[in-house]
Amino acid sequence: MEAPAPPPQRLTPWFGVTGLLLLATLLAAAFVQVRQYALLSTTVQYQDDYLVLSLYQLETEYLRLREQWRQDVEPTVGTPAQLQLRYDIFVSRVTLLRTERANRLLRQVTGYEQALRQIDRFTARADLYLSAQPRGPLSPQAARALLDELIALSDPIHQLLLDASHQVAAQVSERQDKVRQHNQIGLALTGFLSAMVLVFAIIALRQMRKLEQRRRHLEALADELRDARIEAEAASHAKSEFLADMSHELRTPLHGLLGMLALLRQPQADPAQSAAWLQTADESAAHLLRLLDDILDLAKLESGTLALAPQVVDLPALLQEVQALMLPQATAKGLALELRMDERLPTHVRLDPTRTRQVLYNLLNNAIKFSERGSIVLGCRARSTEDGQRQLEFDVTDSGIGMDPTTVDRLFQRFTRADDPLVRRQGGTGLGLAISRNLAQLMDGELLVRSMPGAGSVFSFHCPLVPAAAVQPAPAPADAAHAGGLRVLVAEDHPVNRLYLGALLERLGHHGHQVGNGLEAVQAMREQPFDLVLMDVHMPVMDGVTATEAIRALPAPASRIPIIALTADVFADTRERCLRAGIDEVMTKPVSLEALSALFARHAGAPPQPAHPPAAEAAATAPGLIDHAALAAVTELMGAARSPALYGDFFAQADAAAHRMRDAMRDADTDRLREAAHAVKGAALNLGLPALADAAAVLNRDAGTLGAPQLALAVQRFEELVLATRRLCEAEGIVEA
Repeated sequence: MEAPAPPPQRLTPWFGVTGLLLLATLLAAAFVQVRQYALLSTTVQYQDDYLVLSLYQLETEYLRLREQWRQDVEPTVGTPAQLQLRYDIFVSRVTLLRTERANRLLRQVTGYEQALRQIDRFTARADLYLSAQPRGPLSPQAARALLDELIALSDPIHQLLLDASHQVAAQVSERQDKVRQHNQIGLALTGFLSAMVLVFAIIALRQMRKLEQRRRHLEALADELRDARIEAEAASHAKSEFLADMSHELRTPLHGLLGMLALLRQPQADPAQSAAWLQTADESAAHLLRLLDDILDLAKLESGTLALAPQVVDLPALLQEVQALMLPQATAKGLALELRMDERLPTHVRLDPTRTRQVLYNLLNNAIKFSERGSIVLGCRARSTEDGQRQLEFDVTDSGIGMDPTTVDRLFQRFTRADDPLVRRQGGTGLGLAISRNLAQLMDGELLVRSMPGAGSVFSFHCPLVPAAAVQPAPAPADAAHAGGLRVLVAEDHPVNRLYLGALLERLGHHGHQVGNGLEAVQAMREQPFDLVLMDVHMPVMDGVTATEAIRALPAPASRIPIIALTADVFADTRERCLRAGIDEVMTKPVSLEALSALFARHAGAPPQPAHPPAAEAAATAPGLIDHAALAAVTELMGAARSPALYGDFFAQADAAAHRMRDAMRDADTDRLREAAHAVKGAALNLGLPALADAAAVLNRDAGTLGAPQLALAVQRFEELVLATRRLCEAEGIVEA
């Protein structure tokens, strides 16, 4: 049951409050800026007007004084009151010109100092008669003389007024421009601050959304981990049950075998009874072998090491062979076994006959096992998928007990089987259908089932329909036979592997051209013709898959040349990548003389050559530091004189690979570590050093998933195996000490 989704989280209210406060602050700052601009402009304007007004009043009072002086130029008794008043007002206006602000404003005006001196001279003489403490009465003669001096002040005072007005106007304009610029800068800063606050708000909002998404992701991950834990516990429980069932399944035929052998040891047994016991022992042994084969197949499928071997197959003959093999078992239970094949199907198709038989055997065996009466039908016809691809469809229809939907849903799960008492009574490991589905998927197909309790079941096995005419082996090149061998391009980055492949080609009578990476392989294909390409998958600069795609893009005939991938990587996704890129066949390292000869026969029409058993088969039967059977094959291939140098070069490169692994582990570069391990793995397999190859394979496969301590131990284990293998080779004279 899925956990309920967490409720959506609302943003904290403090975020909205903060946004409102920021908005209010920005509005207040804008209002203050505008108000300041108006106040500064008004203040400057009023102060400058005051100075200009003072100058105008000075000239006005001067004119009034002059007119009053002319009227009273002939004073009768003392100084007239009006003249005295006008003089006092004039002097007060002159005093205003001596303030600090007036001096700062008017000192740059031309004639300012001279005008003040003239005014000072006039006032100094006039004070003798018109000051608060006059020294004497103003006589007509003195009045006329002072009037002349007063009239002489007209031009300086007027010019001073004009110049000062211009100066004040210029300063006022300059100040207003500066104030305006300052206010514009302030407004720009306010706008910039507003933009920055807006950006900050956006960033904060995005960050909060990311945090919210991360929280939800962590909650979902926690739910997934909880579900995974529950599934793991269920799988562990199912595995425990499976192991218990498997122990029972293995023990039953084993006990039967041992019991029959014990009976056969009795000397008084008659020949007829001994033959029956022997047959029972043989059946028990065959049953035990089938159980072990199922376990081995499942292990290979789970590890990705099970590879297909497609070839041209006579389809009617294959189906008739399956029917003939299963017919006695069906007849013994009183069941009819029918074969129905669509006549429109091609006679010859390309598929893996061994694995196809295995799937059909499992389906028919289950159908016979769980059917008590009626018939079983094995059908074969063509079908089209939704995307237009053609497929073969094998149907196994039985009249057995059937299954409910719950049983169907978990039918193909590993370590499970139906809980029906009849199923338990019939026995079986529950592995056959899981293996069959995995095999179907490995063949780019599927295994489906339709069933109802009491109404029987229909198992449908689909796989691609490839007519044999579309995949016939390419004819031998016209010039290959005349040249005395094939021209083979070998793309391999490891020098030891290049030397080994060169020796294989030489033994088979072919001519090899070797390059160190995919880019050099593409360049070689542009420059000269070849009959076949042996392409390593993992290489520096350009890997084998990319190089194949580039070769397929070249003009004919280079684009149509057979390309064979050589790899120690047995994962299914690597094989699929190779085939999608246009590689004709994927060949797993180590490469033996026999396998290479058969390869040339399939793809280039070269006659097969007698060869020794593959090194991989020998290694599989004699694991250890050294596979002496494979070693003997390499020594015979290379010659006793060249073998020590070959192994010496390998160990030197293995030491260098160990150093690269240490550096990669220090830099936490698992990809570089895997590349170093992969290069050693293929060469070790070719040279018959299975333990070292296995250690390199573990690093190549698990470097990305192991923790740092486990990875360090794996690298240390690899280094120890390099040292131990070298010492053993030196002790046996395989490599020079």
